[in-house]
Order: sequence, then C-alpha cells, then structure tokens
Amino acid sequence: MARDATKRLMLDLRKLQEDLPESICASPVDSDIFRWQAVILGPDNTEWEGGIFSLSLTFPDDYPNKPPRVKFLTRIFHPNGTKNCFNLCSVYQDGSICLDILQNEWSPVFDVHGILISIQSLLTDPNNRSPANNEAAKLYQENRSEYIRQVKRVVAESISAAESVLNS
Repeated sequence: MARDATKRLMLDLRKLQEDLPESICASPVDSDIFRWQAVILGPDNTEWEGGIFSLSLTFPDDYPNKPPRVKFLTRIFHPNGTKNCFNLCSVYQDGSICLDILQNEWSPVFDVHGILISIQSLLTDPNNRSPANNEAAKLYQENRSEYIRQVKRVVAESISAAESVLNS
C-alpha cells in the first residue's frame, strides 16, 4: 500500500512543480514523501493579499484512498476558523483543517494541487452557514470593514512570522 502512495505522491509532486501558481509552494520535508510543508500566499486584490500562511500535510500509507491530514501552522481570522486555533474550517485545537474534500467528500481524484488551491480559495470564500468563529462570521456579515481590519492584522502577523523565520 505504501508503495502505491509513494508513487502517487511523486506524481503529485511532479504536477506541483509543473503547474502550481506562484502563490503556492509545497514539498516533502527532509525527503520524507509522506510529510510535506506548504505555503499559501493570500490571494491578490483581497484582504488576504500579502499574507504568508504555512501548512503541514501528512499523508497516510493508503493515500490517495484516504485524505492527508492538513494543518494550518499560521494564525488566521476567518468565519470558519477560531481565533485561538490555527485552522480555517473547524474548531480543532490541533490546527487540523476540516474541509469537505479532506473529510466526507474525499475522492482519490483529489491531489495536493487541488487541496492547496481549495484551501487558498476558502480564504476569500468562507462558508458562513457553518461558522466555527462566530465573531468572524458576524463581522463578515454585519461589519465587513472591521472584518477586513482583523484579517489585515493577521496578515501582518503572518508576514512578521515569516520574516523572523528567514532572519533566524
């Protein structure tokens, strides 16, 4: 099973190298094809622009039949995330992302490229029907300028965090 997963992950990596937007990068950690790190930049012309958001991806031995575990490592302010948690779409304290395609909608046709694109698009297109952060959801719906101010604060934090990593 792990051999099939390794083969598929090598294909995913090749696709990323050939067809990934400049706003996303991902690669295995220390040559471990089952552990990856990724960076998603906030989409241009949005309140997320300039943000540098780090993620970890951990793939099971039976990938692509089972989805990877994806975690945000960078703090965000989002209707589908919590203020004290580093995730987009759920309340998980460990930062795990609860995105449909990583859970009950998973299919082996999804690859790393599609996962990262989906997460990036979720930044600007939150699911307000099922908020995990009620404060962010309320601001998003009722006081968009304050919501944008909060997002920009988190974007600035992400830039500072990235700069401190680069300078260390």
